[in-house]
Formats: sequence, structure tokens, C-alpha cells
Amino acid sequence: MRIEVKPELLRWAGERSMIERAALEERFPRLREWEERETLPTLKQVEAFARFTHTPVGFLFLAQPPEEPLPIPDFRTIGLARLHRPSPDLLDTIYLCQQRQDWYSEFARTEREEPLSFVGSATIASDVVATAAKLREVLKFSLEERRLMPSWTEALRRFIELADNAGVLVMVSGVVGSNSHRKLDPDEFRGFTLADPLAPLIFVNGSDTKAAQMFTVAHELAHVWLGASGISDEQASAMDQEGVERWCNEVAAELLVPSEMFRREYNTKSDIESEMQRLARLFKVSTLVVLRRMFDSGGLQLDSFHAVYSAELRRLMEIPAKSGGKFYLTLGARASKRFTRALVVSTLEGRSTYTEALRLLAFKGMSTFRELGQTLGLAV
Repeated sequence: MRIEVKPELLRWAGERSMIERAALEERFPRLREWEERETLPTLKQVEAFARFTHTPVGFLFLAQPPEEPLPIPDFRTIGLARLHRPSPDLLDTIYLCQQRQDWYSEFARTEREEPLSFVGSATIASDVVATAAKLREVLKFSLEERRLMPSWTEALRRFIELADNAGVLVMVSGVVGSNSHRKLDPDEFRGFTLADPLAPLIFVNGSDTKAAQMFTVAHELAHVWLGASGISDEQASAMDQEGVERWCNEVAAELLVPSEMFRREYNTKSDIESEMQRLARLFKVSTLVVLRRMFDSGGLQLDSFHAVYSAELRRLMEIPAKSGGKFYLTLGARASKRFTRALVVSTLEGRSTYTEALRLLAFKGMSTFRELGQTLGLAV
């Protein structure tokens, strides 16, 4: 059975997918014929095209291409210019996180959990140092504990764990759902926040370097304190932002490395490389954050800062990523340990369906769910 699909919708879906035209034509050799109406595709071919381009199949039967604005404020910029339309990968990740947040918010209400007082407790007029100190207090993310950790990567893991324990659903993943073929692009976004008094959620792009992720977590937590949802591409090198993003960056840097303590420890007479490494070990943060604090303290001029930062970022990106370990042990970071445990318990108690649980966890089979439950110490 042949199906009528408007050429402009086929072209829109292809462009929206951000898949190279050559790859589309290799997968669908008659694509050009469909666009020129020399022949019509079958229903199976339309469905296959929709899957390949990550397009809801119903969109291909609309009268015209739909508008797909981001469902949350967009703080991403190149310089001071807003970015292009979002990719399907970004949109689908936000939609999945919104569904998870909606579920947990309802769960929290049924469990009579109290709204989190820190959500929306600050404004961009709030003092940066005082706000950062409050974040450390709420998260129990003390400098003393960090200094005893073996590395800053361990400090990052603990940072995420403490935020999750405080009530923030922290999700770190480099793919859409659990689809390893849909890798998220850190050049498109580094993280986003979905503010909510019962279920604040932050998502960190796990495809980004571990070093960059530490600053992203801190930046998105500052968004939670503002009660401001939004998507960001900020990193420690950002200088030209305004308003919300500038304030969040300043709070993030102060949270990770207090300025007063940094000035006491920073030896401006030492060479940049050795001092950068020493301070990273001392504060248990990434070298990128240390470089930002060197600039903030006046130890680096802007041109030197950008040059050294870019070189260090390139070095870090060339370091091979370590294996993520067992799937079930890393899922807590990918979908928030707090969220995952609540969903599994709710499902086992019969309050949520297995179908809903599999959808929210992006699982395809019950065997995966059972093993997850056993890993969490729950009988399945």
C-alpha cells in the first residue's frame, strides 16, 4: 500500500534529524523520488523513515511541518546569539526527563514529602558568596571531606550523590534514554534544569568530559536555587553571558572553589601548569575550574586564560574515557538513584505498572528491571 506524504515534510524530517543527506539516501535510495513525487513510499517505508530520523510518525502526515520550540527557556548562546533549533536527541531527552519529573512529583505528594525550601530561595541579586555557602551547607559538600578524597573524579561522584540525597534528581547520561546509537552532543548542550519544589531535576550531558561535568553540575544547582528552568551550554571559560547565566557561573565557581581560600592558597609565582595541578589536587576539582579561579583572582589575563584553558580542554578530551562499569551500577547516575529506587519500589508495591516503569527507565524487557531491583537490594 502506497502512502501520500508531502515532500516538504520528508525534507523537514531529514533536516530536523541532523543526519547527513548522503546517509539518508544510502538508507532510503528512493528518497529523492519520494520528494519529487515520482513514486510514493509504502507505509512500512514511511515508518522506517520516521524511526531512522527520530520523527514521530504522525508528524509526516500533517498539513505542514510543525514548530517544535524548546519546552524550557534556552540560555545557550554563541557569543550573544541564540542557537539554532534543537535536535531530536535534545528534545527527546527533555521530554523523558519531564515525564520522570512528573512521575516523581506525584510520588512525592503521595508520600507527603515537603517542598524543598531551597528551590527558588535565591535571585540573581543574591550575594554570590553567601549563596554558594548555603549550597555547601544544604548539600553537606564540605571542603574538608573533599580534601580527603583520592581524586577530583571521586569528588564529582560524591557531589552528584549528595545533591541527589538532598532531593535534587540528578541524571547524567551521554545517550537518549538507553539508546547507545543516539549519543548526545556536548556542543549542542551541556545540561539543563527542570525546577520544581518537590522534584527539582538537573540533567548533565554525560558525553562531555568529566572535567566539564563538575562545573555543569554546580551551574545547574545554581539554577535550582533560582527556581529557574532552562538549558545551558555554559562551561568554566564562559565570560560574555548576562543575567541568570552569569550569576549561575559565579555561584558555581564559588561553590567549588571559595575565592577567599583560593587567594590564600594560590602561588602566583609558580608556573601555571604545576600550580594548576597542585590546586586541582588540593580542592579536588577539575583543572578547568582551577584555571577559571586563576582568572577570577587576577592571576591570568583574558587572552592567556583562553589559550591555556583551550589547551587543557584539548588534553582532557584526548584522554580515553574509562569503561562505565556494570550497567546496573551506573544506572543510578543515569536516571538518578533517588528516582530509580522510588520507581522500582512503587512498581513492586503495585502502585505503578511495569509498563510505565520500563518506559520511564527506557528499558525494553523485564529481565533488565529484575536485575536492577536486585542491584538496589529489592526483591523482584
